[in-house]
Amino acid sequence: MGRPIFAECLDQIFLKARTHTKWQDRPVADDLLRRIVDLTVLGPTSANQSPARFVFVKSPEAKLRLIPLLSEGNRAKTLAAPVCAIIGYDMKFYDHLPRLFPHENAKAWFEGKGASVLETTALRNGTLQGAYFIIAARALGLDTGPMSGFDQAGVDLEFFAGTPVKSNFICNLGYGDPAALRPRLPRFVFDEISAIV
Repeated sequence: MGRPIFAECLDQIFLKARTHTKWQDRPVADDLLRRIVDLTVLGPTSANQSPARFVFVKSPEAKLRLIPLLSEGNRAKTLAAPVCAIIGYDMKFYDHLPRLFPHENAKAWFEGKGASVLETTALRNGTLQGAYFIIAARALGLDTGPMSGFDQAGVDLEFFAGTPVKSNFICNLGYGDPAALRPRLPRFVFDEISAIV
């Protein structure tokens, strides 16, 4: 701790990493998906809330349930990807706080609060975990293709029915086809979006 990571690590996670839409025909082992989640949960969230929930859509049967719920532009790439992760967030994350944040009565901070407070908190921290998820997948050698463009209500009904979990975004996982990549799109530079005060 306290030292920069090796340049090749930065390359793999950020500098040379890309969002993939075309995939090699290589499977992704279930053990690798477990390792991604094991790393993801180590990233910080407010009061260790950890609201993110993950469904890995991998089997042909599960893909058939998901594909009609995607926008047209996301269907073919998701069918071709070895795995599509649905990253959701648990609206009743506070039920787990006695275990996850035992030194305070953090459950009382949220239980009975309005839906907007709970939604804001769960979405913010679940999105943080979604970002950790992408970093973890890249760190473990996978390529990622995070996406919006799906019927949220339909995905929630199909994959989270009977739970307090809502979908946030989806992310294809696998080994991308580098030949299909376009040139990297422009990014902002520091002075365009930042200030030191």
